[in-house]
Amino acid sequence: MGNSKKLSLAIVGLILGTGLVACDDGRGGAESAAKQLASAFSALDVGSVGFDGRDSAVAKQQVQDVFKALDPDKPTVEAGDVTLDGDTATAPLNYTWKIGAGEWKYTVSAKFKKSGDKWLTVWDPTNLVPGLADNEILSKGTQAPQRADILGAGDAKLVTYRPVVNVGIDKPRLGTADAAASATQLAKLVGVDPAAYVQQVQASGAEAFVSALTLRDEGRTITDQQIAAIPGARGIPDNVPLAPSRTFARAVLGSVGEATAEQIDASGGALSPGDVTGIGGLQQQYDAQLRGTPAVVIRAQRADLTREEIQGAATDPRRVVFQVAPTPGTPLKTTLDPNLQALAESTLANVGPASAIVAIRPSSGAVLAAASGPGSNGYNTAMLGQHAPGSTFKMVDSLAMLRNGMSPDSKVECTPTLTVDGRTFKNAEGYPTSSLGSVTLRDAFAHSCNTAFISQRDKVAQNQLEAAAMAMGVAVEAPSLGAAAFLGSVPGAAEGTEHAASMIGQGKILLSPLAAAIMAGSVAKGSPVSPQLVLNPGAGAAAAGKTGDPTAGAASPSASVAPSPSSTVTPEAPSKASDKPITAAEAAALSDMMRAVVTSGHAGFLSSVPGAPVGAKTGTAEFGNDNPPKTHAWIVAVHGDLAVAVFVEDGGLGATTSGPLLKQFLTAAG
Repeated sequence: MGNSKKLSLAIVGLILGTGLVACDDGRGGAESAAKQLASAFSALDVGSVGFDGRDSAVAKQQVQDVFKALDPDKPTVEAGDVTLDGDTATAPLNYTWKIGAGEWKYTVSAKFKKSGDKWLTVWDPTNLVPGLADNEILSKGTQAPQRADILGAGDAKLVTYRPVVNVGIDKPRLGTADAAASATQLAKLVGVDPAAYVQQVQASGAEAFVSALTLRDEGRTITDQQIAAIPGARGIPDNVPLAPSRTFARAVLGSVGEATAEQIDASGGALSPGDVTGIGGLQQQYDAQLRGTPAVVIRAQRADLTREEIQGAATDPRRVVFQVAPTPGTPLKTTLDPNLQALAESTLANVGPASAIVAIRPSSGAVLAAASGPGSNGYNTAMLGQHAPGSTFKMVDSLAMLRNGMSPDSKVECTPTLTVDGRTFKNAEGYPTSSLGSVTLRDAFAHSCNTAFISQRDKVAQNQLEAAAMAMGVAVEAPSLGAAAFLGSVPGAAEGTEHAASMIGQGKILLSPLAAAIMAGSVAKGSPVSPQLVLNPGAGAAAAGKTGDPTAGAASPSASVAPSPSSTVTPEAPSKASDKPITAAEAAALSDMMRAVVTSGHAGFLSSVPGAPVGAKTGTAEFGNDNPPKTHAWIVAVHGDLAVAVFVEDGGLGATTSGPLLKQFLTAAG
């Protein structure tokens, strides 16, 4: 290409380039500045923004100060169309905040000024919040609505607001008294650790009220006079959600208290320090439903305004810029019968080891009582325990045998011992010799002959045991329960001594007391019982989904949980419902055999229980490595439209330990 041609092209390019510059009115730069500002406000970090009239570092700090009370929330900010006027421009900034259950939207107008070849943002605090002054910040206040009740059968109030007295040291009232001495005296009065409470009082601020203990007002033995006699001590009346007693269904219902750090972290912003929330049990699982959503008020106020000035002002010196009304919680409806639950707990009151009583209504599946004794130490043994069921599992064996063509009158061989692959199995101590030999299945069941059932192992495969258990509502999902529970684990494959052990409810067979009650209830009903504890699990599902709590709302009700100390097997997840459920005819045969346990077997003590005839099955299961081994004591029973399971972890024999507890419960239940 010749030099003249290159020169001509260069001249043309220069002319075109000059024309483009001349046509650029600066809109592109102003639009970029507006988008940068919107992005910076979205992050609440304007350190990279150039300002006219304010140092960027100072502006950054002011933005952080203005919105500090809203942390960790941040807005979404979008810039609208730019309006250009020479070397100045304006653009709307559209803010959207998610505040609690509400949405705060507003639009401000940002101004820009061209300085050389750059567009700077004209600093104005109203770019943050409409009408905000340069010396103002935002404050945020929340007020939770009253927590909803947990209801029982017939809408009885199980957990509701009850009067309490919050006892503690009010440090401004100490005067010249020694804080440590007063704290020690109060700790001894209310029964808390003096050293820990003294440390708590000393570490708190000079204006703090340091709670030592919250006492139920009803029936309290510590008087106002005793509290007032201690310098600085004070009792503050309050109302808090409580069950009828401190122990009432606590492992099932949970409690209410200040959110833990772990709960706050897991809540996805739904909980903040100081919030009251559910702790354990249904209170935690359905916290969003019960808690509702709090009222939120955002105010603008002078940055130097003190709490004392606000409280002392005739009218509030702050102005409201946004607020969200509270949404009341929704009561949680359960099937728990308050009288039967209290009866179950009183029946277990003096039992030392971990224990449980579960009562269900077979016709509806309603869980009427799920009590865990004091030896469970707060663990929900009733619903989450995982224990070998012993001979109560012979109900499952018997169903499998019935399905293989046997009847209660079929003959089986009951021998003193039976050896399988070198392991010797025997009957329980004191087994009656009169029931040895060739006996009916009914008689072997009534006296719980281990060897008779193990002798059928070649005729009843392990997968048939699994199928029979599922047919009785055990080791299957419980979609209507509405609470966390363990409903059993029955392996579908086992051979040799393990299969033999399965025939007497040992090996890897595990049930909870709830599952044992379901098994008995399915016999009473004549079809599988589908247990139900929570009647309205979906009432707060939408809210629960926002908490980030994996157990919120209608959580999977039959998920496996960590085994209790006496368990050695972690079960697989429960199966779907059986495709061959127990029939009325099969249930009638099992009912006949369960009745024989009372009329001719070793549960004759139940014959005096008033009302409908009682059918039962006892169980004793070895566990641990002691010699002789420790044993679980079980008994299940049906009594009219009531199915009950009683369990004592280290209880000896089912008939002699759990049996009297069952009789006491059934007799009082009426």
